[in-house]
Amino acid sequence: MIGLNIWKAIGDFCTNVLFAPYNFFKGIGDNEHWWTSNVFNLILFIIVALLTFYWFGQMAKFKKNGTEDFQ
Repeated sequence: MIGLNIWKAIGDFCTNVLFAPYNFFKGIGDNEHWWTSNVFNLILFIIVALLTFYWFGQMAKFKKNGTEDFQ
């Protein structure tokens, strides 16, 4: 009985607390609020793009110095 209550508590926590931001974005997903509902995806895209350009710059720097080791 206690084990079942623990799993129900974990399920309630995940549903009511961890997924609350996703429920908010799901609620504003109509056509009138397209930018509001997709701002999270836009922020993630910008972060990934910046990190990709940084990574390419570091790869070019190591290749120029000859310290990159491929075998």
